[in-house]
Amino acid sequence: MTNPGRGGSFYDEPQIVDRYLDHRHSRTSSPNYVMEEPALLSELGTVTGLRVLDLGCGDAAIGQTLLNAGCLSYLGLDGSTAMVKAGSTALQGTAGRVELTDIENFSAPPSSFDLILSRLAFHYVEDIESALAACHACLSPGGRLIFTVVHPVLTSYDAETQGKRTNWIVDDYFLKGPRQRNWFGGTVTWFHRTIEDYVRALTTTGFTLTSLRECAPSEERLNGAAAELARRRRVPLFLLLTGTRP
Repeated sequence: MTNPGRGGSFYDEPQIVDRYLDHRHSRTSSPNYVMEEPALLSELGTVTGLRVLDLGCGDAAIGQTLLNAGCLSYLGLDGSTAMVKAGSTALQGTAGRVELTDIENFSAPPSSFDLILSRLAFHYVEDIESALAACHACLSPGGRLIFTVVHPVLTSYDAETQGKRTNWIVDDYFLKGPRQRNWFGGTVTWFHRTIEDYVRALTTTGFTLTSLRECAPSEERLNGAAAELARRRRVPLFLLLTGTRP
């Protein structure tokens, strides 16, 4: 890549989408599987009858899960044509659908949705307050926004590593703004914010903060892999926040 990728378009780079999805769905070797997903599923609770929007849905892997759990509808939005294709294929024959839209351009009429998800996408968004305000505007009263991001201790600094990482560096933590990092063979732009910044953005756009999790590893999903459990307990990789529209 000649220019740092931003948002969904990064995943349209040749081979990057395949590398990413292979990693994300690699079960016990994937931090998404053993840390982020268990926390998210625990936070979701009952979804029966809910109209669900998934911002930055990727391959919409969670869409089938939610539809099987009884949600009324599922709409996934992503800025990557490759991800939209993968998601549409995965949801073929279901009531769910996936559309090509950048998070920054999203808007919908009031009370369009009861639950909005965003998994590991908001750290690609520069103006997060506008994105959260758009979510607030289209949620029904009492509706929830649940989102995960790469934990700020990781977005603060990109350390070059080969193989499994054994140490982590936190630097310029209170300096907000874009960070370029190596990611699946390309250079991507993430926007670093502190935990406080995320909480403030959520509450100033009208949400009530109802949950904050740092997605500790699931012993059950690691299935007795003691060394990997110990490694995953060393540093937080994900941050989960839930906001409720009053």
